[in-house]
Amino acid sequence: MSDSSQPSVTPNDILRLFLELFAIVSLGIWGFLSWSMPWNFVIGIGAPAIGILLWALFRSPKAVFHVDPYAKALIELLVMGAAALAWWDLGVPYVALVFAIVAVISGVLNGRREFSR
Repeated sequence: MSDSSQPSVTPNDILRLFLELFAIVSLGIWGFLSWSMPWNFVIGIGAPAIGILLWALFRSPKAVFHVDPYAKALIELLVMGAAALAWWDLGVPYVALVFAIVAVISGVLNGRREFSR
């Protein structure tokens, strides 16, 4: 297999993977800790499931629906923003702010790369 057929993985791609995983885990933590029984199970499982579903359908490299970069950015903003707001709601605003800043910078860098193709 030639080198040209393999996609190049940048450090930002690795960072984005960890940001996505952190966002999904954050939604689960928020769902389980912010709601009383039995809603904590429903939202603790449902919120990450919706985030994963949105990401898989529209944002992943092998997305089911191929949309323009603006729609991809909107989905990413929705999932990452929900994770940041989840931390804010949990009473940990510094985690929310650091996560949001890192996610925005990574998203802008990725968006510039997508638009240059």
